[in-house]
Amino acid sequence: MSEKDKIKNRYNRIAPIYDSLEYLMEKGKMEDWRQKLWQKVKRKIDQDNMTLLEAGVGTGKNIAYYPDGIEIYAIDFSSEMISKAEKKLKKQNKEAKLLEMDIQNLDFADNYFDLIVTSCVFCSVPDPIKGLKELKRVLKKDGRIIMLEHMRSRNKVVGKFMDWFNPVSFYTWGANINRKTMDNIKKVGLEPVEVNNLMSDIVKEIELKK
Repeated sequence: MSEKDKIKNRYNRIAPIYDSLEYLMEKGKMEDWRQKLWQKVKRKIDQDNMTLLEAGVGTGKNIAYYPDGIEIYAIDFSSEMISKAEKKLKKQNKEAKLLEMDIQNLDFADNYFDLIVTSCVFCSVPDPIKGLKELKRVLKKDGRIIMLEHMRSRNKVVGKFMDWFNPVSFYTWGANINRKTMDNIKKVGLEPVEVNNLMSDIVKEIELKK
């Protein structure tokens, strides 16, 4: 079984209880960070024919914040996560195309999206470089990628602790807590427009362009 399939199976397995597992984190800071992320997204919308991709919709925690009046696609490689997101889409009375799809192999044309949004996604992408390259490929020349991501701290002590604890996190639900996401962004040639630290240097809000 490939690493991708192993991770997918873990997310399919925990999908029924995923929201419960993250309840305290959501009610702490995460919910507020999500709201501010989508406020920023909405400020980028200046015409009705814009296209938006949420890459890694999960159980649909961001669906309540989806802007109206534009074309929205939301993908995830876990069928069980998509099933949960579909229920939230109906409950929130929002419009979006939910698709089971791998961020590492997107079924979209080059230069298709004006906006791409991710939140806590690149901790679980099996090959984050490949995933970032795909986002870059489908992003329009003047488009923006807006991310809410956690990553390995550059603090020596904190970073080493995250390395030590990472196997527990990974084998429990498939998430890596020691990804060097800013380094990966640089490797694929995406250019940071704005980077804001939300919790030390571990959680960041990031805006990127080609």
